[in-house]
Amino acid sequence: MAATSHTPLAPLPEHQPPMGLRERKKLKTRIAIRRATYGLIAEQGYEATTIEQIAEAAEVSPSTVFRYFPTKEDIVLTDEYDPVMAALLRSRPAGEPALESIRFVMDEAMRTMMAGDHDEMIQRTKLVVEVPAVRARMTETMSSTAKLLADALAERTGRDADDFEVRIFVAAVLGALREITIYWGERGSQDDLRALIHRALDNLAAGLRL
Repeated sequence: MAATSHTPLAPLPEHQPPMGLRERKKLKTRIAIRRATYGLIAEQGYEATTIEQIAEAAEVSPSTVFRYFPTKEDIVLTDEYDPVMAALLRSRPAGEPALESIRFVMDEAMRTMMAGDHDEMIQRTKLVVEVPAVRARMTETMSSTAKLLADALAERTGRDADDFEVRIFVAAVLGALREITIYWGERGSQDDLRALIHRALDNLAAGLRL
């Protein structure tokens, strides 16, 4: 497979701390495994793709695949954006409304993803729509994203990360993003994804009026 032959576009590079050699090697391995997975799935389908095949295509051992990704669903769903988005959220002006900070962060993320990982985004979203195990795992793993966002928002607002309002806010935003992803994928990923995100956040800001 040619899955390891591309040079990845670093997510939101201007907001990333410098990586050491070990971190760069880990990132390269994760991306190689993920791209090998997507290549195999495109050729033979999700169910037919095995960890052993992924390891061979990525030129690593099966144990290495499992060390980076506990499940096959995690290979499809995991990317490098969450920590960077949390760091970017922390960098926003202190007096900026939280929902507007989220809007800015999502705009930056979409700009970078569309520029460097557009095809992968479309394939991932297609799998979320079509494969129940992937969709279920996406819901499960959103808890780690929720914690990162809650911690960042708590720092900005002086609240505790376990504060009721912080938890409700994060749950509402992530629930909206989950439905945006599914809605976009169900329609063949043809809609303007950034416009959908803005529309959803506007709806949240307006108090979910129909």
